[in-house]
Amino acid sequence: MENYWFRTLYPHITALIIFIVISFAYFTPALEGKVLRQGDNIHFRGMSKEIVDFRAEHHEEPLWTNSMFGGMPAYLISTVYSSNLFRYVDKYISLNLHTPVKYLFLTLAGFYFLLIVGFRMNPWLSIAGAIAFAFSSYFFIIEAAGHNSKAHAIAYMAPVIAGVVLSFRGKLLWGGVLTGVFLALQMTANHPQITYYTLFIVLFFGIAYLVQAIKEKTLPQFFKIVGVLSVALIIAVGVNITSLWLVKEYGEVSIRGKSELTNDQGNKTSGLDKDYILNDYSYGIDEAMNLFIPNFKGGASSGFDSKSKTYQELKAANVQGAKQIVERSPLSYWGTQRFTSGPVYIGAAIIFLFVLGLFLVKGPVKWWLAGAVLISILLAWGKNFMFLSDIFIHYVPGYNKFRTVSMILVIAEFAIPLLGMLVLKDIFDGKIAKKEFLKALKYTLYIVGGIALFFVVFPGMFFDFSAPVDEQLRAAGWPAQLMEAVHDDRKHLLQMDAFRSLVFVLLMAGLLTAFVYGKIKNGYFILGLVLIFLADMWPVNKRYLNDDNFTNKKEIKEPFQPTAANLLILQDKDPDFRVLNLTVDTYNDASTSWFHKSIGGYHGAKIRRYQDLISQHIARNNMHVLDMLNTKYFIVPGNNKQPEARMNPSALGNAWFVNTYKMVENPDAEIYALTEFDPVNEAIVDKRFENYFDGFNAEPDSIARISLLSYQPNYLVYESSSTKEGFVIFSEIYYENGWNAYIDGEQVLYVRANYVLRAMRVPAGKHKIEFKFHPKAFYTGQKISLASSIVLLLLFFGLAGKSIMDEVKKPTADSEG
Repeated sequence: MENYWFRTLYPHITALIIFIVISFAYFTPALEGKVLRQGDNIHFRGMSKEIVDFRAEHHEEPLWTNSMFGGMPAYLISTVYSSNLFRYVDKYISLNLHTPVKYLFLTLAGFYFLLIVGFRMNPWLSIAGAIAFAFSSYFFIIEAAGHNSKAHAIAYMAPVIAGVVLSFRGKLLWGGVLTGVFLALQMTANHPQITYYTLFIVLFFGIAYLVQAIKEKTLPQFFKIVGVLSVALIIAVGVNITSLWLVKEYGEVSIRGKSELTNDQGNKTSGLDKDYILNDYSYGIDEAMNLFIPNFKGGASSGFDSKSKTYQELKAANVQGAKQIVERSPLSYWGTQRFTSGPVYIGAAIIFLFVLGLFLVKGPVKWWLAGAVLISILLAWGKNFMFLSDIFIHYVPGYNKFRTVSMILVIAEFAIPLLGMLVLKDIFDGKIAKKEFLKALKYTLYIVGGIALFFVVFPGMFFDFSAPVDEQLRAAGWPAQLMEAVHDDRKHLLQMDAFRSLVFVLLMAGLLTAFVYGKIKNGYFILGLVLIFLADMWPVNKRYLNDDNFTNKKEIKEPFQPTAANLLILQDKDPDFRVLNLTVDTYNDASTSWFHKSIGGYHGAKIRRYQDLISQHIARNNMHVLDMLNTKYFIVPGNNKQPEARMNPSALGNAWFVNTYKMVENPDAEIYALTEFDPVNEAIVDKRFENYFDGFNAEPDSIARISLLSYQPNYLVYESSSTKEGFVIFSEIYYENGWNAYIDGEQVLYVRANYVLRAMRVPAGKHKIEFKFHPKAFYTGQKISLASSIVLLLLFFGLAGKSIMDEVKKPTADSEG
């Protein structure tokens, strides 16, 4: 029995050890205690500082922060959902490894799990497959950028699919439980867009197998499986109900929800604006060739090296700093995206196997994966293929809630290696005749090798290698000769990488032929696959994520150093005011939030009304609006070009009584009214709140006062004094899903005024006014999450215990002997 368990577990334990070794080998600075310098992680630290500080001091979640965009929920910034027990499961599965080693290890192990459990592949061959999948360049590029939640969610894509596939293989209970477990883990990673694309893959799988069920007349079994998987989905949602509920609630009033304004209707959707979805990150149609040739469109938005013709031209012209200019200018990329950190390179060797699989793999699995690849590429084209993009934006639920349409290529990054590994499985298992193999190999070589060879020989036949950035270079005085050198360097990058891809195509074809004809044994064949995959992918990934991306922990711990302007403002002991920093990219900046409560910020899901305010008033320097937001300081460039703090004497403070209010018909009129109004004396109120004013007569009260007594991000206390009932404006962002108002301990209603602020009728006399952030969805959701976590864990461990007992009771060859 001991020998049986050893033989069973040995390859899997070995695989995990190999994955750990590979992960640390790629990220060797992690062994020295260094950490990745990730741009988005640095932004995150600025965005979340108020939240993290509050959590450390009070040992509870604030759920709200005022550190950016005037104030917003913390759900999509930093919130710990303590009742979700799968947070601890994730730490256990990832062996408590840290970024970025953790995500590479999980991605390797996850795809290995899919090949073993879902497709019963040889464990050693599955190790090669895990490497082929996990080393896709995009996974490393997002790590370099700091998209940790995305990398985390991608790592659980394959295990989720493994559960689905296992269900359709007849292992219904195990398939359902594993689907629930890994879907719960993926949702816990908290990247809804990747989970959405994972469900796309499941949908394509379901369609392929529905067609088969109809043909084979097995629809009852099909719907039985769908029923079990639906239960798994419900439980996984239950585990993550708190975050999903809160994000849905917030999404309706964020820029991912429908706009209330009626202008620019052709650009509006029920989610994000169409141009926001498509404009910046739509893959060019020919850019899809990056999947096969990494530098087909020049790679990243970066420069050339000192061997380039561009550098030689600059050097010959005695241009000072030629090396810095050529390395730091965005010269190499000539695609249509506004910016890119690198190509989605899946690997020439695995693309070759994918095409071979289209010829040799049989059954619905081929159509599932081929269809998924096709749809993902077409949708990644975004604005370059508007017919399909319009259909999905307007008619496919949820699609218009996400931007960066090129991200959907993660579907192709999953499906292409999987089909490639499935054809290897059939070849490895001897299921494909030599004649059939040779015929398919010949066609695949003609197609894949022929494309690579064409661009080696004729790289400039279809392209002039011009890019949108060229006009800026010409405007900056770059002469025609220098621009020609830039175009030649771009062509050279394409040509060299086309040759590189051709080499890996030929290597893979040669290895397969040698194996099929019995020239090499199984072990050497698998070793050859591993070496080809690593040699193909590792150097490309090192272009975008290498040792230079690492730094010491101290730099990350204190990512922002205060300027003299910051230090001056920090001397102000007022606990709650805002700062407008005009020395940075105001609305893509988290540094200000590290020190102050910022008018700007860095986030992809701002409150929609606040974004409207930015577009129509703040960006146009409407001082009335800035005053009502209590913008007490501006940071502006000084005479020495260093940031300089300037106090705004007209900032209106934390709250104030107004003499009158103006009722307007709709949101359009409401935001327009802010163009010319007196925020000191007048409030603008949408007509939807008119019942709130029944019996109220606004009258001036010259001695009315209100002041802020104490501040916490989720709890504000004021004291008011007046001789008459008055109408008070609070310079706090209105958000009805959780902010509750109290006067002298009794809950009262409040309304929205001035398009984004809170406002309230306050009785005559002296009163204590409180605002408490207590979203019901969080506290109710926590209970549901805990219950669902316990149910899912009991199902898993109960089923695992039963399976182990069944295995123990089985007679084995060892026990019989």
